Amino acid sequence: MKNNFKNKLLDISHFSFLISHLQKGQALITLLFFVLISLTITSGAIIIIIANSISASKLQEGTSAYYTAESGVENALLRLLRDPNYAGETLTVGTGTAVITVTGANPKTVVSVGQNGNFKRTVQAQMNYSNGYYTFSNWKEL
Repeated sequence: MKNNFKNKLLDISHFSFLISHLQKGQALITLLFFVLISLTITSGAIIIIIANSISASKLQEGTSAYYTAESGVENALLRLLRDPNYAGETLTVGTGTAVITVTGANPKTVVSVGQNGNFKRTVQAQMNYSNGYYTFSNWKEL
C-alpha cells in the first residue's frame, strides 16, 4: 500500500509539472498581449503629442503674421502723421514682413499684409484726418 501511495504521488507531481509548463507558456502569451496593448497606447499618445506640437507651432506662426500686419498699420499711421503723401512700403518686423499700401485721400485706407513663414494675415484700417489728428473709423482683419 505504501508503494501504491508513492506511485500516486509521482503521478500527481508529474501532472503538476505538466500544468506548470503549460502555465509558463500561457504567461508568456499573456505578457506579449499586454506588451502589444501598451505599445499601441504609447504610440497613439506619441502621435497625438506630435500632432498637437505641430498645430501649436502653426498657430504661433499665424498669430505672428497677424501682429506683423498690425505693426504695418501702426507704422503707416506714424508715417502719415509725418508725411501725408506716404503711400506704403515693405517693412521687416522680427522674422516676418509687412507689405503696406495706403490709398484714398480722406478717409485714407491702409492695408497691411503680414507674412511669417507660409502664413499671411491682412489687416485693413480706415483713417480720417482732421485738425492734425488721424482717427480710425474702421480696423479689421480681412
